[in-house]
Amino acid sequence: MLKPTPMPKLDVTRKTGDETFRCEGTDAGFRLLDFWRWSASDPVSNATRGVLAEYIVARAIDLSQDEIRDEWAPCDLEAPDGCRIEVKSAAYIQSWTQKRLSQIVFRIPKTRAWNADTGDWEGDPRRHADIYVFALLKHEDKETIDPLNLDQWEFYVVRAEALGERKEVSGRWLRRRTPPVAFAALRTAVLDACGRRDTDDRRR
Repeated sequence: MLKPTPMPKLDVTRKTGDETFRCEGTDAGFRLLDFWRWSASDPVSNATRGVLAEYIVARAIDLSQDEIRDEWAPCDLEAPDGCRIEVKSAAYIQSWTQKRLSQIVFRIPKTRAWNADTGDWEGDPRRHADIYVFALLKHEDKETIDPLNLDQWEFYVVRAEALGERKEVSGRWLRRRTPPVAFAALRTAVLDACGRRDTDDRRR
């Protein structure tokens, strides 16, 4: 039996949105931007909000805009100094009809890492990030909720080892542990936490 030929990881390039769908070699009349508008026009929805939170943190720490999101990376972001960052999001307001505001809980189980170059899961479950950024869309008015308004967010920056064996943390736990920071102060908070990581590594 012939051994399957390995198929390497795709080399994904940054798109502009002007790329067209094609049918039988001709322009089908709609673009990649149309798909983006169709699929991601509700940034309050859980799935879209999570990716949006990653993007907001990436912009806060000035990551290169030439890069694209790697969905299968062991952690969400990597700072220029190599500090690995996991971003978790939650919100009081949801897209669906609500009887009350949602409780704030962030799930943080340890996981195995997926190696996109080999196509295999690696090692035992663990934390792959040095720090966690918990992004809370704190706004509580459904009529004026706007995730693009960065003043409606607050962020909690926590080093990974402080999470211990917890599989989830509540908003109350975070507030007891560390004060929230606004977007304007997020870069300093993240880089400060990453700097403490470097200091701790040198002390070991």
